[in-house]
Amino acid sequence: MGSNPRTTSNGDGDVLIHQNRRLPDFLQSVNLKYVKLGYHYLMTHLLTLCLIPLMSVIIIQAYQMNPDDVHQLWVHLQYNLVSVIICSAVLVFGSTVYIMTRPRSVYLVDYSCYRPPYGLQVKFRQFMEHSKLTGDFDESSLEFQRKILERSGLGEETYVPEAMHFIPPRPSMAAAREEAEQVMFGALDNLFANTNIKPKDIGILVVNCSLFNPTPSLSAMIVNKYKLRGNIRSFNLGGMGCSAGDIAIDLAKDMLQVHRNTYAVVVSTENITQNWYFGNKKSMLIPNCLFRVGGSAILLSNKASVRRIAKYKLVHVVRTHKGADDKAFRCVYQEQDEAGKIGVSLSKELMAIAGGALKTNITTLGPLVLPLREQLLFFATLVVKKLFNAKVKPYIPDFKLAFEHFCIHAGGRAVIDELEKNLQLLPLHVEASRMTLHRFGNTSSSSIWYELAYTEAKGRMRKGNRVWQIAFGSGFKCNSAVWQALRNVKPSPKSPWEDCIDRYPVEIVL
Repeated sequence: MGSNPRTTSNGDGDVLIHQNRRLPDFLQSVNLKYVKLGYHYLMTHLLTLCLIPLMSVIIIQAYQMNPDDVHQLWVHLQYNLVSVIICSAVLVFGSTVYIMTRPRSVYLVDYSCYRPPYGLQVKFRQFMEHSKLTGDFDESSLEFQRKILERSGLGEETYVPEAMHFIPPRPSMAAAREEAEQVMFGALDNLFANTNIKPKDIGILVVNCSLFNPTPSLSAMIVNKYKLRGNIRSFNLGGMGCSAGDIAIDLAKDMLQVHRNTYAVVVSTENITQNWYFGNKKSMLIPNCLFRVGGSAILLSNKASVRRIAKYKLVHVVRTHKGADDKAFRCVYQEQDEAGKIGVSLSKELMAIAGGALKTNITTLGPLVLPLREQLLFFATLVVKKLFNAKVKPYIPDFKLAFEHFCIHAGGRAVIDELEKNLQLLPLHVEASRMTLHRFGNTSSSSIWYELAYTEAKGRMRKGNRVWQIAFGSGFKCNSAVWQALRNVKPSPKSPWEDCIDRYPVEIVL
């Protein structure tokens, strides 16, 4: 998902780009039902939260008892048989409920981001020359694309698929399949090499790609390539936009709650070859300027034995869907223009809708992750404002107290700017997002993994650090995933940043 400037034309026919309405100050108006939803999530884990401290106290007290204490306890219990039976029943019942309702821990063993070959890089000058030589764009559209590129936050080293390097371009089903294979297999080859996991050990496979869904499916292509086992649970998610990566993680997590002692692989990508827009509708030209080749493969497991080698533990996934609202449903919409050319149209209201979805998501997430002090201050000001209709400035929770690292989907510079402002983040917190957008462009659902790889490559990921991955997508959706580092994480071999991390961060001149 990218930002959507408004375009007009002056009397001389020049194209002017106006920045659309900014992301709303979503923390200034909070819907109480989403606060209640967040606390509902919290209450579902209340039994676990209460039992763990209680059991800890009992164990500590038992450890501190001497032989005389034990003897006195035994004498006392002999004359209180009813109490012993009741306490034992309560203990057995509570332990059983805890064991039965406790979700299995999901660990991120490792992940890999695809690094396209150097020959697929496209510089701004080359991009504009090729766009002009295709003959599909008028002068107004060419000028519009040039200005979008200059203000996008993208650098000169992003990648477009091979079919787009020809003049004229050669989009075809075969070329799209080739792009998909290069990205998915490239990421998976690296993942399997880094982890020494055999493909036959994979029990669950989830693939998400929004715009390219061939038959057989992308997941079937992976099963065929790596000869995965016949009883694998495979899923193929299409049409779900840039936030589908978090959705795929959530699906894999749910499957790992059902199937014991197994591995799950999540592959997140997007396919550009057959989805380049060759028309002159301004709202459909923006994806050409922002979206680039990329993909990731993530290895998850519920095996207790992998905890010692895993990088992260999955803490929360919170999903928000605004598709019931017609404006939200149509704000990122694949359609044909007046000339019958297919593209993805971005609405002028995209930023406002994204702000509403984000407000809902973080309001639900807040009670799960914020320190108690932040929750009390936030809740107190909210109650005063709602019940007494007072003109009280809402307390903005400090999410920097909940997370050490932020992976904001690199959908566009404007989105990153506004999240930095509204969440009161520091430049360091959005550095990974800005540099990923600069180096790799908008790689759709995989961008949050390039950002995590950037943080690791900088040596900033320490044991216990919490990571917030947040992404937006068509529908309209806003999804969050929260991870906790299980150790000091070093970058994986063949990291996408391994030969360029020393050059970053770079100053982005707009």
